[in-house]
Amino acid sequence: MILREGSKLVYHRLAWKEPFAPHLLQVLYEDDDMVALNKPSGLQVLPKGIFQQHTVLAQLQWKEWKMPPSRCSKRKNVQLHPVPVHRLGRGTSGLLLCAKTKLAKVQLASYFAEGAANAEKKRDETEVGKERKISKFYRALVTGILEHDEDVVTQPIGLVHYPGVAEGLYVACSSGKPAMSKVCVLERLAHQNQTLVQVEIHSGRPHQIRIHLAYIGHPLLDDPLYCIGGQPKFHDLESTSTDISFAYDGGYERPLQPVPGDCGYHLHAHWLVLSHPTTNKVMRN
Repeated sequence: MILREGSKLVYHRLAWKEPFAPHLLQVLYEDDDMVALNKPSGLQVLPKGIFQQHTVLAQLQWKEWKMPPSRCSKRKNVQLHPVPVHRLGRGTSGLLLCAKTKLAKVQLASYFAEGAANAEKKRDETEVGKERKISKFYRALVTGILEHDEDVVTQPIGLVHYPGVAEGLYVACSSGKPAMSKVCVLERLAHQNQTLVQVEIHSGRPHQIRIHLAYIGHPLLDDPLYCIGGQPKFHDLESTSTDISFAYDGGYERPLQPVPGDCGYHLHAHWLVLSHPTTNKVMRN
């Protein structure tokens, strides 16, 4: 029908039914400015797609954070604003840094932004490392045996069209944005044809570790999406159409091909070093 001025349009959506997700968040460190959480694999950080309430952000907002009276009297303009300041993939476990105030959020976000900017400059890795105010270290279990004890991967990461992912899929791409990962071998498991590695990322591109390790020929063990070369396991991207029929939960049917949010790979955010957003003291969690 043709709507007239003053008409109201009401949309009755089906009741939302989110899939199960683990919800226990262990607090590893907390002060007046920030909190470091141990995120389980399977829990999404920010709302997206079929996960709107089963997220880290929702849990942060539900929790009743209390500011010490002494802090409130000294800083009247302190505003509680609990929010993650970086992301971990839904299938990635481990340390997630969150701000508790707007001031801390701005400061910590600037650390990550500076790190990404430095990764784009034509500098050697030592100089870049000295300038960074936050460094993140991951542990990953990859397929195959790495030959060298250390390796620096600088493959750019960019977007390509991919069915089921509206904004596109991040892959190893020569026309993408600069990215840098430092890979160190921790243990070679020859009898299992696997290697345990530590990865320090000097930039924060989406799925960077998964893509970089796959690019050098050692994808994460059981990664459902990325294969050798840093490309998706499904290659015939043009011939597949996405089923857009409505699903039982009111959303759309799940894509038939693997998507970035799928779990199963072995990646853990192990520890980080940063300058405290208020005191500027160097901390290691």
